[in-house]
Amino acid sequence: MAILRVPYTDPLPLPKIIPASATTTSGAIAALVDFLSPSLSSSRPYLRGTSPVKNGKTLLLTGAGISVASGLADYRGPNGTYTQNKTYRPIYYNEFCENHEARKRYWARSFLGWTNLSKARPNKAHEACGNLGRLGVVGKVITQNVDSFHPKAHPSLPTTELHGYLRNLVCLTCRNEYDRRVFQDQLAKLNPAWATFLEEMLASGALDSENPDERRKKGLKTNPDGDADVPDAPYTTFRYPACPACLQTPPRKLNGGVVKVEVDQDGAWKHGSEGGVLKPAVIMFGESIPAATKVAAEQAVDEAGRLLVIGSSLATYSAWRLVKKAKEQRLPIGILNMGGARGEDAFFSDVEESNTGREAVRISENVEKVLPQVVKILERMKGKP
Repeated sequence: MAILRVPYTDPLPLPKIIPASATTTSGAIAALVDFLSPSLSSSRPYLRGTSPVKNGKTLLLTGAGISVASGLADYRGPNGTYTQNKTYRPIYYNEFCENHEARKRYWARSFLGWTNLSKARPNKAHEACGNLGRLGVVGKVITQNVDSFHPKAHPSLPTTELHGYLRNLVCLTCRNEYDRRVFQDQLAKLNPAWATFLEEMLASGALDSENPDERRKKGLKTNPDGDADVPDAPYTTFRYPACPACLQTPPRKLNGGVVKVEVDQDGAWKHGSEGGVLKPAVIMFGESIPAATKVAAEQAVDEAGRLLVIGSSLATYSAWRLVKKAKEQRLPIGILNMGGARGEDAFFSDVEESNTGREAVRISENVEKVLPQVVKILERMKGKP
């Protein structure tokens, strides 16, 4: 069983750039091209040592850093949640399931934060990932992000959403899923005062600015998971709807009884109900990653010829263990991330000085700036006879 654990929140050591020539933007692009170019032809995969490789394609593992250019915060960047908001504490799965007041607080913050997420769109880095798939360089993507930008940007390139997605809700009782956009409208109807406040936040521009200082001046803190915090807000007044399927056909208990699901006169979930609680379809801290998702991610590593991490510090164990698995299988590993990454010294401990990027890359550059350039060079290489 894989449980999503709370990641490291302290700053990570700055990385050692590999190869040394990758300290400049042009050098970083050249090193990435060298790392990815063996995957241009999956029929002639690059083999490191005697390690068996089933195909020569690269597997991408992405994190919050790839979505910064879309207007979303990351976690450990200069404007990241853990950097700017030292008191930030994500909600835990058991807390959400068991505590009505905790759910009120969660949904109130999500109601405010959803607007920013719903307006955001995939950026050039997501598009570059799709182009790498089109070229045959990348075979699959695993993402830690819950913004659904990868499936939107490249629907034909398979993506495993390791930590779920915010676009839907799931009922904890019947497991039916519902569209988050429809749910947002329901929250607005149940909470007219909050809806008015949201309109005021939109009018003030607090949700338009990417600068956390400006947002705080306007009374708002935002986080990468579609969450917004308003200090001293009356979260206890917030209401949220119940699962419509459970209301219409109450599920049966194991003993044959009926699960009690009740709502108030406006349709809000009523305290004392035994089920029908809607949860975002993301994997919360302390929640088990579905077995099918875990298997899909591990199979993607097994099938890959090499692994490139993009925009992730690997501070979450569920991502770090996949890179560890790739290392154990002797796959070439690359990391493109601003700032440090968890355990990276061990991943690159055996890289030879003569490496120009083919064996390993460790780059600290803006992904939206370098990845499209890498695609252009690989496209030219692909076009050569």
